[in-house]
Formats: sequence, C-alpha cells, structure tokens
Amino acid sequence: MRVYRRWGALFSLLTLAAFAVPAAAQQPTPATPSATAPTASPPTTKPKPKPKPKPAATTAAPATTDAPAAATPTPKPPPVSGGAKPTLLGQYGEWGAYTASPGGKKICFAIAKPTSTETVPSNRPRNPTYLFITSRPADKVTSEVSIIIGYPFKPGSEASVGIGAATFALYTQQDGAWIKNATEEAHLVDAMRDGNSAMVKGVSVKGTQSTDTYSLKGLSQALDRTGQDCK
Repeated sequence: MRVYRRWGALFSLLTLAAFAVPAAAQQPTPATPSATAPTASPPTTKPKPKPKPKPAATTAAPATTDAPAAATPTPKPPPVSGGAKPTLLGQYGEWGAYTASPGGKKICFAIAKPTSTETVPSNRPRNPTYLFITSRPADKVTSEVSIIIGYPFKPGSEASVGIGAATFALYTQQDGAWIKNATEEAHLVDAMRDGNSAMVKGVSVKGTQSTDTYSLKGLSQALDRTGQDCK
C-alpha cells in the first residue's frame, strides 16, 4: 500500500506529463504568412526612445508558501525513462484515463485536479494537487486511491476524504496520502463511482488546513476504460 516509496517521484512526473498532453493539444498553430500578403512599409519618422524602466523595489518580503522549499514553476517535462510517458486513453468529464509502462511494467490510472480549493489561512500558495486511482497488474494492485496534496503534510497527521455522508481516513507521507484501512479501499472507490464530489482535507507541516473538492463526474467511465487496458 505504501505506493509513495516506490512510485511517488515517478507519479509526480507522470502527472505532470499527463496534464501536459491535453494542454499541448490545445495550443493554436502559428499562422504562416501568405506569400502574396503586402509588406508593411518602414515608418518615415524616427520613433521616440522608450523611457528607461525604473529599478524594482528590493524591500518586499518573500511570500509565505506551504509548497516544498525547492519547488519552482515546472516546465513541460521530458519523457520519463523506461517508456513511462503516459498515453491518454480518453477524457471523461473531469477525469482523464491514462496508461504508461515505467520499467516495462504497465500501469493505468484515472486522474483529476480539484475543481475548488480552500486554505486556512486563506490563499496559501501550494504546488499542484491531484487525486488518482491506479492499477498495476504486475504488482497485483487494482484501484489504489492516491492523493498528491501540493505541500508536505504535518508529520504524523492524518488526512480524510469525504463523499456524501461517508468519510475515510487517510495516512500521510511527505506530500502523498492513501487509504488508512486497506479493507475500506473498495468501499471508497464504490462511493466515488456513485458520488457527485469528493472533499479531501489535510494539514501542512506549517499548520495550514486545506480543503480540496473534486468533481466525480466521469470517474466511472475513466475507471472502466483503465480497467479494460489493465486487466
């Protein structure tokens, strides 16, 4: 069950690469200038020089953040070694269904980002957050629920995921969370299939409380699709 120890760093790359796929597909194609288009004439008057920019203030204090200290804006990552670059199987509502083969071992996962987030204190910056459900046939793992929270959890703290009236306890490790009682995982997945939204709560190492709400629209279809590809 402790997927973070073996898959945490890899899933960080997989999730970034996964969400880069649809983003790249939506980029517009640069227009090619027509060979017959008229060429603009150069201006006849010399343009006025632009004023020199004022020096930036140096007294501003750095923003407080719950994200890991080394976190910086992440560029589009290169393919992960071992053929692990994820392939989009289909997009279903808020959920994408993906497959990848890190180290030659096939995995499938359904993944989504929260539709809303709240923190107390408010507006605390965080790294991206994801909820995903993974199957790894080689390890005989099916429908494992995992969360990347976007900050280091407070050591020894628990998180929770609520669907309707049901609440499931999660154990935490670094920036990851998983079901605390393995025997409840199938019930959690069933509740997510039948529910409208999932609410994930946790507390950071700095004491910030977070509440992330995920839409469950399309999850059942995404899980059916990953189930077909990772039987």
